[in-house]
Amino acid sequence: MRKIYVVGIGAGDPDHLTLQAAKAIGRTNVFFLLDKGEAKASLVELRERLIKHYGHPHKRIVEGRDPDRDRTPADYTGTVADWRHRRSLVLEELITEHLGDAEIGSILVWGDPSLYDSTIAILEEILERGAVDFEFEVVPGISSVSALAAKHRVGLNRVGQPFQITTGRRLAEGWPEGVDDVVVMLDAQHAFTKHPEADIYWGAYVSTPDELLACGPVAEVADEIVATRTEARERHGWIMDTYLLRRNR
Repeated sequence: MRKIYVVGIGAGDPDHLTLQAAKAIGRTNVFFLLDKGEAKASLVELRERLIKHYGHPHKRIVEGRDPDRDRTPADYTGTVADWRHRRSLVLEELITEHLGDAEIGSILVWGDPSLYDSTIAILEEILERGAVDFEFEVVPGISSVSALAAKHRVGLNRVGQPFQITTGRRLAEGWPEGVDDVVVMLDAQHAFTKHPEADIYWGAYVSTPDELLACGPVAEVADEIVATRTEARERHGWIMDTYLLRRNR
């Protein structure tokens, strides 16, 4: 039986790699990488460094082109579902062609595979089609959310209180009910600017050499964060940022 590891490699610091992840990389025969284009070449480079350091001498690396998708669609859910389906076809072809019987493959995932990542769902879709058979195991990693909280030396929740993880798209529709602490990912709309009464703990490229951090009352730091985010995105061609928005009770 073929086996595939879905390995969380952390938010960008090579030291985030857990012992379990390092062992999984060391057992792997074939690594599957989906290339996101020149603008995100640095994302592939870190994976390749980890593979070189922890992989065995006879490992193989195979690459496929990550399908493009509309970043501002009218039908967000449908667009993402279509993108995941097209990704599954690319990955299925790579597995079929390059992973032999009884071999182990690995997909290295930023942060933790359970948080805002589609790899698990894509592998389930491939198995449901039935054209190729394998088993897979998920290796957890340090998420950008955990790394952000550590960098700012804050807890994500307050005593006896819940917190919620959501997206900028949902925050733009209004503050979630029943919580005063909200972790927001994928906020291209700068939805936090609509909540000047809150405090923000913001980070981009967290745990990488390009890390950017800012914190304070939204009313005081919103303009700085927007300007920093815009400049960083233009310079790198992409941005990954996360923030904790905390409303005072």
